[in-house]
Amino acid sequence: MGDLYALDFDGVLCDSCGESYATAAKAAKVIWPTLFNDVDSSLEDWVVDQIRIVRAVLQNRYDNLLLVRLLLEMRLPSIRKSSVAEGLTVEGIVENWSGLKNLILKEWGEDKDALVKLYFQVRNEWKLQDLKTWIGANRLYPGVADALKSATSVIYIVTGKQSPFAEVILQEFAKDTISPERIFGVSSCSHKIEILKQLQEKAEHQGLKLHFVEDRLATLKEAITEPELDGWNLYLSGWGYNTQKEKDEAATIPRIEILQLSDFNTKLK
Repeated sequence: MGDLYALDFDGVLCDSCGESYATAAKAAKVIWPTLFNDVDSSLEDWVVDQIRIVRAVLQNRYDNLLLVRLLLEMRLPSIRKSSVAEGLTVEGIVENWSGLKNLILKEWGEDKDALVKLYFQVRNEWKLQDLKTWIGANRLYPGVADALKSATSVIYIVTGKQSPFAEVILQEFAKDTISPERIFGVSSCSHKIEILKQLQEKAEHQGLKLHFVEDRLATLKEAITEPELDGWNLYLSGWGYNTQKEKDEAATIPRIEILQLSDFNTKLK
């Protein structure tokens, strides 16, 4: 019996935090031109590392723009405009992001819709004008490219990223490993569930062991509520964009196995 793996992209195969930071930084320099005056490369590296920790609780990609400014205010008192930055920890951001986001928007006097528009405008212009550097701001997790290249299992990508951009990233870092027709870009976790149902119904997949690897616990929990998906083995990526609290909860759910990156790479091979 062979295996079929349905894989999320960001947080399973791809670490896109570098691209998220770079887009947010580009947008921040448009709306807050002096914000980066005292920011050096070591501080930028620190910000990217914190984004990886907080990413799991961000509710929209534009949240990265708010997060970058807040992180810089935490480290640079000279630019501090919010009442919460002093003494704030990354753990505090993870626990309270929704409330913090609303507060800093108000204290900074910014309009959410305008920031959303700016973030995606900057991101889309970057992709259109210099796709190569946009691709290079992403990376595959260590060992993933080799695992994909040597995989004997049937592999599909089911991602919230637009499929053409997942395709070009894979082509750059793991050439010709997954054909475009096996990459599904979806807009919500419920659509991921529908893709899983479609995959298991295909005649050529009958008899295969089914595996779904995802970094969002909420998506895996939704899969559990679908009786049609009882035949899927469900995995939470321990290296992906999820919090320790979510890992602890996943550990109490019998249907979900928490994978580590080395185990994941071995399974694909």
